[in-house]
Amino acid sequence: MSEQLTIALSKGRILKDTLSLMRDAGISVPEDIDESRKLILQSPDMKMKFILAKPVDVPTYVEYGAADIGIVGKDVLLEAGRDLYELLDLGIGKCRMCVCGLPEEKESAVTRVASKYPRIATNHFRNKGRQVEVIFLNGSVELAPLIGLAERIVDLVETGRTLKENGLVIHEEIIQISTRVVANRMSFRLKSALIDDMITRLRQVVKGDVL
Repeated sequence: MSEQLTIALSKGRILKDTLSLMRDAGISVPEDIDESRKLILQSPDMKMKFILAKPVDVPTYVEYGAADIGIVGKDVLLEAGRDLYELLDLGIGKCRMCVCGLPEEKESAVTRVASKYPRIATNHFRNKGRQVEVIFLNGSVELAPLIGLAERIVDLVETGRTLKENGLVIHEEIIQISTRVVANRMSFRLKSALIDDMITRLRQVVKGDVL
């Protein structure tokens, strides 16, 4: 059997756009991949195997070699801190990682920060020379300033509508977030031809070039 690439795809909001990009790039993708309940699918041309995973797990699969390639948001990569090669920015799933809170709350009063991204939050405030307590929350992070749990939150902001509806504002932008292609370090060496071909095809689509 010829050499295969195993690709870990993030389930959820970026999957549809990811599959669209791959198809535009001429990459053989199973027709029912976005509707199937299977977690592992084979490409029609048998050159690729796709793993459908929770975004937070994609960097782990790639670092440990369960997948050669992963497609996942930059927010997940920063929080995971895994030892991977980042090969391409796909330019989809764009949003911002921001520090948010009540408009009247001064930065000097910040002692606690709530976030789904404790690593990112800790690093950001440490780089500013601020020592704060970071509280991990897994959902409805916007509640934290409203109930006095924390003075600030660190979270993804797409449109800002949820913040506005809850009386919160953006105090700082930490980083622009988008979807990235990452590779396992060993796979990048051993399967360089296959990976290079895939990245070249995707890069042409991202740049708007005609294949």
